[in-house]
Amino acid sequence: MTATNPRLSRRAFTTGLGAAGALSLSPFGTGPAFAKAPLAGTQVPAAARMKVGKIEITALCDGYTNLNEKLFPKANEARAKELRAAAFLKPGEMPIPVNAFLVNTGDKLILIDAGNALNYGPTMGHLPDALEAADIEPEQIDAVLVTHVHPDHTNGLLTDKGARAFPKAELIIQKREHDFWNDPAKLGGATPGMKRLLDMAIPVFKPYAKQTRMFEGATEIFPGIRSVPLFGHTPGHTGYMITSGTDTLFVWGDVVHLAPFQFAEPEWSIVYDGDPDMAIATRKKTLDMVATDKIAVVGAHLPFPGKGHVVKAGTGYQFVPSGFEPAL
Repeated sequence: MTATNPRLSRRAFTTGLGAAGALSLSPFGTGPAFAKAPLAGTQVPAAARMKVGKIEITALCDGYTNLNEKLFPKANEARAKELRAAAFLKPGEMPIPVNAFLVNTGDKLILIDAGNALNYGPTMGHLPDALEAADIEPEQIDAVLVTHVHPDHTNGLLTDKGARAFPKAELIIQKREHDFWNDPAKLGGATPGMKRLLDMAIPVFKPYAKQTRMFEGATEIFPGIRSVPLFGHTPGHTGYMITSGTDTLFVWGDVVHLAPFQFAEPEWSIVYDGDPDMAIATRKKTLDMVATDKIAVVGAHLPFPGKGHVVKAGTGYQFVPSGFEPAL
């Protein structure tokens, strides 16, 4: 006798009832009534896990922001149109995700970047929902590693009342980055755009002052997690190389903002780069390294969950996304 799958049996039974019901309808009747559901209009909380050896990493989507060609001063209109077409992107604003990454070493829970909170509107600030979807409470997080102090990476360190969003976490940051954003002399001569960034950045540090750890250059932050200087986007922009056994994953922050443009054209700096020439040099060096050494990367603005590999393609590069990993 062949065993029967209960789920399949119930499905077949209900399908049969549906078919029978359909057959019994009068051709002059109105047919079965279906309940209507309103369109949600928003994405569901996004959390996706991946493994690096014995380390578990959860990608968390804080939301998205919009970019366009005008934000890339070196962008050529014809080339931009070509790259858009190749990526099946429509004209107009291009949404990019804002990702953070939770690293579970088995001993510690370490968050890399903290999202934006709601300072730039309702399209961002959804990291708490993503953490909840991943079944993680903010009180469980032991440390927050900062790639750099732009609002979409650090404003989520605070609640809407200005308190610590991660009450037990140590804040860990490149000293060069910390000192730049905490220099009061910069406020006097700052442009309106920079002043806005400074006004948003400075408050995040005070609540964590007693639990802030600074490091310099490349150093081991935790066993298996090493900092990698990626200066240029900001003065102390930093990535984190995560290694377990023979597996490696490079969390590279904002090396690339818009994947369809900057892999193919790594010299297209974005206006948010503090030192465009240095950012370009860093991007080209980093892309060459991860392509040559076949190192998997995750990025704050790469298509969620943000993981993939980089391969050389002509005079530039191509991003090969890994996609969702159903089995860990």
